[in-house]
Amino acid sequence: LRKASKRLTCHKRYKIQKKIREHHRKVRKEAKKRGHKKRKKDPGVPSAAPFKEELLREAEQRKQRLEELKQKQKLNRQKEHEKKRKLEAKKNAAKIKEKAEGKVGESSGKSKAKTNKLLDKNSKKSFCRELKKVIEASDVVLEVLDARDPMGCRCPQLEQAVTCSGGDKKLLLVLNKIDLVPKENLEKWLNYLKKEFPTVAFKSATLMKDRTMEHSTKRRARVDLSRTTECFGSKCLLKLLQEHGKTQNKAIQVGVVGFPNVGKSSIINSLKGVRACNVGLTRGVTKSMQIVHIDKQTKMLDSPSIIADRSNSALALALRSIIDTEESGSADVLEGIDAILNHCSKQQVMMHYSIPDFRNTEEFLTLLAQKRGMLKKGGVPDLENIAKLLLCDWTGAKISYHSQPPASQRPPPYLTEDKIAEIQECFNLKNLEEENTTTVQALKYPSPASSIIFQSAGMANGIIEENKVIEVASEWENLETSEEEEEEEEEEDFTESDDDQDDVEEEEKDVKQVNQESKHSNSLSFSLDKTADEDDAYDFNTDYV
Repeated sequence: LRKASKRLTCHKRYKIQKKIREHHRKVRKEAKKRGHKKRKKDPGVPSAAPFKEELLREAEQRKQRLEELKQKQKLNRQKEHEKKRKLEAKKNAAKIKEKAEGKVGESSGKSKAKTNKLLDKNSKKSFCRELKKVIEASDVVLEVLDARDPMGCRCPQLEQAVTCSGGDKKLLLVLNKIDLVPKENLEKWLNYLKKEFPTVAFKSATLMKDRTMEHSTKRRARVDLSRTTECFGSKCLLKLLQEHGKTQNKAIQVGVVGFPNVGKSSIINSLKGVRACNVGLTRGVTKSMQIVHIDKQTKMLDSPSIIADRSNSALALALRSIIDTEESGSADVLEGIDAILNHCSKQQVMMHYSIPDFRNTEEFLTLLAQKRGMLKKGGVPDLENIAKLLLCDWTGAKISYHSQPPASQRPPPYLTEDKIAEIQECFNLKNLEEENTTTVQALKYPSPASSIIFQSAGMANGIIEENKVIEVASEWENLETSEEEEEEEEEEDFTESDDDQDDVEEEEKDVKQVNQESKHSNSLSFSLDKTADEDDAYDFNTDYV
């Protein structure tokens, strides 16, 4: 069918134009009666004004502060919206449950038991339980560290639990992903860490074949062969463990522990030579203890990730906590990326992503989304998905960044000189150093210029004991475990307080507008450099006549 023509007769067209002119005339007359005048344009700083450059600099600083304040308010609003959504989801789930209970009798009871089991398996308590099992069952504990931020991957609670457990339990450090760090930086970290614990340099193999996989005639997926799939440091680690087993005169069990995405399961796979454990970019793939037999004398125990304590910094929580990027809120992901960018060199980030200068995290994400073509309807940049993708890149093995070891060696309080000597006596450190040097020389490394300089936040606190998980439970977990009566009360309080909250926000905005000129330093809590004569700064709100 042909579309109807949009052409009009001249009579109709002139009539419409006449009506529009009349309407505009009417609006102008009403505006004159009311006395509304057009706002005068800000003429800016005249060229004759003294200290023009300083005044312009101050103006830019004020703009930046206001933008940061707006961003903070936006994040708070997003958090509130997420809370509302969670409450609504809970409400709907409760209604569905009630309907299901009315219709189904015995079958509903069985389905509930299944769901409870699944929830228990994915809960943080079960992670702690399984981790405790691995630590208790193992003779040697391997703490896996990411070579890009080794100090940030160390858990003092775990190290204390292993060293102070008594008996013949030993702790080894495995420095994984060494191919993502410059050679000089890696050597510095090996020299620093070996003074506290025996440290093994390791590069786990990628793209391993599954032993249960059958040969299929389907078209093969494209595989990135730019990175080496060969394993480095496996011989050194196996030799070290076998020698320790001979001294003990028994078959030893080796527990592999660490924070998410450090490469625990991939180390076991590379030692075995086959994909024995599941591996993935998502955090928390391993949910229970898995036993893998390497040979007659050594058993490897794969464990779930250490749960990061909520008392850690925003950076540690962004890189080390178990976050499902699909389910987690956009506000948490944006906070994490903001923390990462604040701890990096801005110029190097711009060079790496080939992006122009940006003022804040939101602007950086918009530029990156536009460059990668991640846009919603109407060409709006998809900030949520680009933020999640960026977080996966930083925790995975895509981006090369490195942190410097501390200037002075200060071992933690639980590591006394006697303890360090006792741990080092059990292993042949000379052979370990020789093997480490061979692995370091065998690999290709990124140049220091191409690797991003990163400021580490220090050791990350973790939760090992199951009892402490309840105290440090997150909001969504508390919402899930709370009773139905408490849910209803929370919903009522939330709905009642919505209107009050809007009124408070309006009042706060009015107050900010009034006090914006006089109280910039008090109202904004941002650590920006201030000039000495800021009190006598030029007021831009005055207009020249």
